[in-house]
Amino acid sequence: MIPLFTVGFLEIELLDVLDILLVTVLLYQLYKLLTGSVALKIFLGLLSVYLLYLVVRAAGMELLSIILGQFMGVGVLAAIIVFQPEIRRFLLLIGKTTAFNNDRLFRGFPWRRDQVEKLSLTPFIEAAKSLAAKNTGALIVFAKSSELKYYAESGDLIDAVISKRLLMSIFNKTSPLHDGAVIISGNRIKAARCILPVTENNDIPASMGLRHRAAIGLSEVTDSVVLVVSEETGQIALVRNAEVYRNLSSADLRVKLNQFLFDTDQKPAATPAPTEKTVSAA
Repeated sequence: MIPLFTVGFLEIELLDVLDILLVTVLLYQLYKLLTGSVALKIFLGLLSVYLLYLVVRAAGMELLSIILGQFMGVGVLAAIIVFQPEIRRFLLLIGKTTAFNNDRLFRGFPWRRDQVEKLSLTPFIEAAKSLAAKNTGALIVFAKSSELKYYAESGDLIDAVISKRLLMSIFNKTSPLHDGAVIISGNRIKAARCILPVTENNDIPASMGLRHRAAIGLSEVTDSVVLVVSEETGQIALVRNAEVYRNLSSADLRVKLNQFLFDTDQKPAATPAPTEKTVSAA
């Protein structure tokens, strides 16, 4: 391959430039993934040790090179153990954005279309409105391309028909199932009292409680849509792709759910109240 230019005795080719750009993009994505967490400091520490190893090896310092070389030899295994949650989150992000995981590819198939059209939003909207009026907290997850089996198994499996009365009963403050999330999958209430991953983003406003943080955490690693009713303020919010749409009226909620779940642009019959949108940094 013909070199593009030379720097001293180094010949820079097009493949070298592409290699550097890809490494830069990879490091930037790793920084975005780890930012705001303790893992970022650990990663920077390991990177510093590796750079020091390259320097001492190039300088011919044999003893220090051997010591650091042994450390770097087990560094990969140590990194897998230390960064296990981040690696899992990174793989979930890749799976989330993979084309084969996008349900738009299967939108035209009859069985997929029937499954989407069967879900009625009215029970969720009415239940959210009633729960908000009583300042009763709620966390409802709408599964899309994934059934969220891992998170469903963390709670109590129900597999029940969706109804407003059942949702109200689950989130009643005296119910043993109210503490946690309800997962909706396949037009049924799949499980209740489910544990969701809490986001590690430090930029979340203090006005958002643990329910909002759990909703954001799940939306960071899946394509699910999460409905949140705040116990403190009674406000209704929707979370998708780490974006929080707060202070939703019933009309707003129906429009957003249709848009997020069915990719429709339905407009409310009346003029909705102002909606507050909070974007969570990646």
